[in-house]
Amino acid sequence: MSVSVKSTSVKSTSVKRPTVCAVLALPFAIALQNGVAQTDSIPELGGLWTNASLTSLTRPDNVSELVVTPEQAAAIVANTSIAGLPADQIDAPEARTPGAAPPAGSFDFGLRGYNDFWIDPGSTLARVRGEFRTSYIIDPPDGQIPLLENPQTQIRRSFGARYVTGEGNADGPEALPLSERCLVGFSNTSGPGMMGALYNSNYQFVQTEDYLVILVEMIHDARIIPLYDSAEEARANTRPVEHQPWFGDSRGWYEDGWLVVETVNINPKQMAESSVAITQAGKITERFTRHSDTEVIYQFTVEDDNLYRQPWTAELSFHATEGPIYEYACHEGNYAMAGILAGARRQEAEAADAE
Repeated sequence: MSVSVKSTSVKSTSVKRPTVCAVLALPFAIALQNGVAQTDSIPELGGLWTNASLTSLTRPDNVSELVVTPEQAAAIVANTSIAGLPADQIDAPEARTPGAAPPAGSFDFGLRGYNDFWIDPGSTLARVRGEFRTSYIIDPPDGQIPLLENPQTQIRRSFGARYVTGEGNADGPEALPLSERCLVGFSNTSGPGMMGALYNSNYQFVQTEDYLVILVEMIHDARIIPLYDSAEEARANTRPVEHQPWFGDSRGWYEDGWLVVETVNINPKQMAESSVAITQAGKITERFTRHSDTEVIYQFTVEDDNLYRQPWTAELSFHATEGPIYEYACHEGNYAMAGILAGARRQEAEAADAE
């Protein structure tokens, strides 16, 4: 299916900054047609896209090549775990008594939290320009994140054990991960460094002369990226460091047929839970180009001397998909967080009564 959008010719390249009200209204106008046409220097990016795949950011230990044949890709998929479950157990019945909650710490407590009905991570490895890829990382060539052995700054906050066991701090809402609080999508779906997740890996791009707006299906995130005439102008319009917004301070410009988006000053709380982390000194540079009517090539490069031995680059594709993108009413349906906190308060009260 082609997602090319009926568009008008590009006007002058001079950049006009809309009013704050106009900027805030952009996410609510995502159904409008694009106002940008494909040219040699300006790719048309508007449309509905998905980046769902079974490829991960880093390459599996037993795979050496970035690009594999369809037969090799099928073999890798057949042995790929999903949500921590081995491939041969994904469809297995839940290991618990029907009608009873699994005990905390049991095998199926976290891993069996979703059944197959809700899972939609993709069914193939990532395809980029028709090639099957074994990792998103293309540089370094080994497909691994070049972490320093002793980083100057430790910013990671892992909730992996909590997910598997169901046991963790419940002192208050702030003790829970951002995604459980419906603040930022998990698995870096919103970026910078946008990647697919266990489900809801759909996006809508709306491109105007002055902005690229990316509506992310997961957790209803929306990135609003202002566009400038050059890298120099974009960098001259960096926001004050005190802002520290979700998804960072992103500014874009066109360069040799690519949209280049540079992001700095990402909220430290988001970075602490991100798989594409940087410190205050780092930056992430994303690049978008239109490869065909049904494919947008997407790259991101991560630079931070506090965490990495060298800059590293990942590449994947957004493929055309059909809509609509449905509302992700995360807060409205987030009964789990209230239950977790209420349960913890009940346990505290019972412990106090027993004293």
